[in-house]
Amino acid sequence: MNSSQWDYKPFWIEVISQINHEITEQEYVMWFKNMEYRSSADSEIIISVPSSFYKDQVTKRYLPFIENTLYDLSGHKIKITFNIQKRSKKKHTNNKEKPPAKTSLKYSTNLKKKNHPRFNAEYIFDKFVIGDNNSFAANASFAIAKNPGTAYNPCLIYGGVGLGKTHLIQAIGNEAYQDSPGQKIVYVTAETFTNEFILSIREKSSHKFKNKYRKVDILLIDDVHFLPGKVETQEELFHTFNALYDANKQMVFTCDRPVSELKTISDRLRSRFERGLNVDLQPPNYETRIAILKQKIENKNITIPDKIVELICKNVTTNVRDLEKALTRLIAYADLVNKEITLEIAQRQLKDLFSHPYHKKITLSLIQRIVADYFSLSSNELKGKKRTKAIAFPRQISMYISREITEYSTTEVGLDFGGRDHTTVMHAYQKIEDKIKTDPTLEPTIQHLIRTIKNFKV
Repeated sequence: MNSSQWDYKPFWIEVISQINHEITEQEYVMWFKNMEYRSSADSEIIISVPSSFYKDQVTKRYLPFIENTLYDLSGHKIKITFNIQKRSKKKHTNNKEKPPAKTSLKYSTNLKKKNHPRFNAEYIFDKFVIGDNNSFAANASFAIAKNPGTAYNPCLIYGGVGLGKTHLIQAIGNEAYQDSPGQKIVYVTAETFTNEFILSIREKSSHKFKNKYRKVDILLIDDVHFLPGKVETQEELFHTFNALYDANKQMVFTCDRPVSELKTISDRLRSRFERGLNVDLQPPNYETRIAILKQKIENKNITIPDKIVELICKNVTTNVRDLEKALTRLIAYADLVNKEITLEIAQRQLKDLFSHPYHKKITLSLIQRIVADYFSLSSNELKGKKRTKAIAFPRQISMYISREITEYSTTEVGLDFGGRDHTTVMHAYQKIEDKIKTDPTLEPTIQHLIRTIKNFKV
């Protein structure tokens, strides 16, 4: 039978139209814009979606409504089959690539409302620049703000320094407060939570502390990597977590690494963090860095030539904070000497930022080179796909040392080792850590490599 006889595309289009009127614009953009009608068969419609997670969420949230609507339209049951088809990513070359036209994802068009007094007014979704490195985390955060306590509870956002964790967690609070000002929303860093808990014990006011944190609608805790080693604080947070979870109250946490990598944290608290949605923030790619910098320039109401913007974004690849540092330095120079910034001035003023990132003096490439030389390999072999023991073992040692002596996240390490997933880095670290306990020769070897790396003269 010709497949054209089973063309259900008109029904699909009508279903999508009806759904668009039933849900919010943000939900529609998040879940239905990435669907694509592929084909029809006897009582079946094939729809492509970008990931397994996407498929699971759409199935759980919307599939009954879709199939019921199809039945009403067609008069018989039509099955929906979701096929996973990952979107291809365009490779970037710095030389001639034009920056993207858009600089941020505009989430709302509502009239300006009053922000929560405890949140930074700049930390809103409209000012968070979206790229491939953070789109999942940003969209999940927005969904949480719109429907707290439902699908993504709890949520843990993790990533390295300056990638936008605090921006996103406060944007959730700002957006939720704008929608429902009556909600009780508490934002706090893990350090402040700890200090308040200690103070409540000293002043014998534990009931006030518990009332503050266990009777909220949304609890946002930043930097939970501060918690390891603080046994009593972890215990209190565990009970707070249970009280809020049982009451269907939203919780969002941020961390500088996957929670599985946090040492000296209780297993039951770790399991609570991992119970919900865990999303990571990766370093921004070139196009996203351009968009971020242009938005910051626009917000400051200043003019900087595109060539200078491109110069900064080609040389500052670490995070948003370092981009802003470079921009602030140029603005300060222009104000102090009353000169227009030229390409030559920018190169001279930012030379140290370009050549020696202040918080990453030990680079992953240096670690790879030293370890590769020691094992008579090349850096490319460590980053390559071969898994022979002669290469895999030095690669695992390189990843272990990278995590031990630098502040790079597992995501960043994985990307630099041939685009590997952060779980590969976690596995390598654990493998070496376990082997150190059984092989007395390994620890001295690793310490020798670390000393060589630290003493290396550039």
